Amino acid sequence: MVNVEGVGTWNAVDSRRNMRTTVAALVGAVLLTGGLAACSGEAPPSAPKAPEIKPVAETAVDAPAASGDQPKGITYDVKRIPVGAKLSTGASVSDGRTTVELKVSGLLPDTKYGSHVHTKPCGAKPADSGPHYQHEKDPVTPSVDPKYANAQNEIWLDFTTDAQGAATGTATVGWEFRKGEANAVIVHAAHTSTEHGKAGTAGDRLACLTAQF
Repeated sequence: MVNVEGVGTWNAVDSRRNMRTTVAALVGAVLLTGGLAACSGEAPPSAPKAPEIKPVAETAVDAPAASGDQPKGITYDVKRIPVGAKLSTGASVSDGRTTVELKVSGLLPDTKYGSHVHTKPCGAKPADSGPHYQHEKDPVTPSVDPKYANAQNEIWLDFTTDAQGAATGTATVGWEFRKGEANAVIVHAAHTSTEHGKAGTAGDRLACLTAQF
């Protein structure tokens, strides 16, 4: 009787030991497999980096000069863009795509403005900066046809200022500037229209920043 009970007791204990060993082995295998998968698996793709914006022009605006050379930044409407308001622009080019950024401060708070890249440097008169830069040029001037006057064919930098009168406008297009043909950023009185016959218009030219892209 003693031997039989001893054998029975040993078998039960051995069975429990074997079960614990099996469970431990399974857990270890799962952990090892997971670790190997984590090591051998490809890392999730990282988000593409935003293009690095390189400074092009920055200044505080002033009234037009009576004669001679004009300021780099000019305000044509001191009520809506006061003297001393700051404009700065920059750009980046990567894989045939261009990103342009405009930063403003010192403007009217909580106000909508339009903005575009223009072809000529700032002058004493608002019209001196010429028309919008267009990748595909409209044969008709002024260009108000949505086929040409649109945010993919031009650089539109519309923005709305915050409570402190600051804002940033950014545009990215699938082309690069032709050298020497983009020379200013104009700030307009309203956001840009997309309506046929008015496409690309944004009200009065309030200020200009000479910027050679």
